[in-house]
Amino acid sequence: MLKSREELDAELGGVARAWLDEALAEAAHDAATPDAPGPYASPPWELRYAAAGRTCGPEHADSVRSLLLVEARATLSSVTRLYEQGTAAERRAVLLTLHRLDLGDTALPLVEDALRANDTRLVAAAVGPYAADHLDPHAWRHAVLKCLFTEVPVAAVARLDDRARGDDELARMLGDFADERTAAGRPVPEDLRTVLGHVRRIRAGSADEGAHRAPPTAAPAAPAPTEES
Repeated sequence: MLKSREELDAELGGVARAWLDEALAEAAHDAATPDAPGPYASPPWELRYAAAGRTCGPEHADSVRSLLLVEARATLSSVTRLYEQGTAAERRAVLLTLHRLDLGDTALPLVEDALRANDTRLVAAAVGPYAADHLDPHAWRHAVLKCLFTEVPVAAVARLDDRARGDDELARMLGDFADERTAAGRPVPEDLRTVLGHVRRIRAGSADEGAHRAPPTAAPAAPAPTEES
């Protein structure tokens, strides 16, 4: 979870706090004078972005980097550069902050790139509030399936209840995924049942509550014999 400036000030040592003060001041200056560095130069705060883990500690790096992005009012070119040139930790911080920036849907290529990765830290960060707001239904469903496939907890998926509710196509995809796992002799993830529960919630108490296919947990029992007439 990202920490606020007040929380960081309470946890950082004096040297790190002073460094953060300077870094945020540079970011604010860049936001006020966006054309100052020139089209081919990175502003000083972007160098601070890369150094956040070394200076403030890896446990605070995401929060520090997020504050820098917000204070600088980072543009699409900035977040793209930081994502493409950064380490996995630096990429994660970009993904975690996208919903706090005024980018509309222009940063979706970064989310889509992260969802193609096998790094579960990036996948988890990619399915946050920005994805919930901007991914189209087809891409969002596949993002949920990506979490199940890579064992990223679906608790990371922002607005899962809201977006999954009543989604019959997602229910079909979950059923297919469960069938494939069962046929391969592999367990069905408990998180799949969690997602399916969100899909069905709109139907709670209705006559067609059982219309969605439930994920199989074992081979079906043989039918009971019938009497010959």
